[in-house]
Amino acid sequence: MKLQELYDSVVKFGAAADPRKNKAGIKGYPDTRILYGKPGLEINKILVGIDIEVAELLLADHIRNKEGLDLVIGHHPEGKAYAGLHEVMKLQVDLLSQAGVARKTAIKLLEERMLEVERRVLPQNHTRAVDAAKLLDIPFMCMHTPADNHVYRFLEALFKREKPKLVEDVIRLLKGIPEYRIAEEFKTGPRVLLGSPRRQAGKIMFEMTGGTEGPKDVFGKLYKAGVRTLVSMHLSEEHFKKAKEANLNAIIAGHISSDTLGLNLLLDNLECAAGQPFQVISCSGFTRIKRK
Repeated sequence: MKLQELYDSVVKFGAAADPRKNKAGIKGYPDTRILYGKPGLEINKILVGIDIEVAELLLADHIRNKEGLDLVIGHHPEGKAYAGLHEVMKLQVDLLSQAGVARKTAIKLLEERMLEVERRVLPQNHTRAVDAAKLLDIPFMCMHTPADNHVYRFLEALFKREKPKLVEDVIRLLKGIPEYRIAEEFKTGPRVLLGSPRRQAGKIMFEMTGGTEGPKDVFGKLYKAGVRTLVSMHLSEEHFKKAKEANLNAIIAGHISSDTLGLNLLLDNLECAAGQPFQVISCSGFTRIKRK
C-alpha cells in the first residue's frame, strides 16, 4: 500500500466509525495528516507509537539502518495536525446532542471550549518532531481522531450487547479487553474515580473521541439529560470537580490503553484493505494486538 492510499484509507475507516449521524461532510480530520513523506512511497514496515517525537524518530532512524523501515506512525498529532486539534472538537456537538443535551447549548459550550484549546495549543512548538523527520528523511504521519472513533464504536457495541447494570459491571467489561488488561499490569488499568462499584451505572456516555476533553460545564446538563456514568480516557482535575458536583459516576478506562485499542482496530482495517499484514514495530506505549 502506498502512503497516500494508507492515509486515504485512514480517513475512510475513521469516517465509517465516526459517531456523527450525518457523515456527508466528512472529508478529512485536521488532527490526522501525512506530516512528511512522498505520497507514492510503498509502505510495508512501520514503527507505531502513541507519541512520536524527536527521540522516537532517532530510534526509527537506528532501526531503519539495522533492518529497514518505511514509515513512522504516531497517534497523537504533531505539526499542523496538532495546530488543528481544536477543529475536530466539533464532533462532540453530536455526541452531546445524542446524550440529550440541547444542540444549541452543546454548540455554545463547545465553541467556548474550542477557543480555550486553540489558545493552549497556539504557542506550542508544533514543528519540532516534523523538523526532525525531515532532517532524518523519515516518512512520518499521525492518525488521531480516526483511531479514537474506533474506540468509541467498539465500546458502544460491547456495552449495547452486554448491558452493564452496575459500575462494577462496567469495570469488568473493560478489564476483559486485552489492551486494558495490559494496562492493569502497569497499574494504569480501568478504575472508578467517582461513584462506587455497587452503584447503578444507568445511562452511560463514552468520552473517547472528539480531539480532547469537552466543556467542563456540561456535566450538570448531562445529568439532567439522564446520563449517570461517564466512561472516559482521562479526566482533568477541573473536569473531575465538575463531574463530582453533578453527582455522576466517572470511570477512567485509561488513556494510553484506549489509544492503543483504537490504533489496533484501525490497523486491522488497514491491513484488510492492503490485502496483507504490515510489519509493525511497537514503541512509545503501543502494543500491537490483532483481531482480524
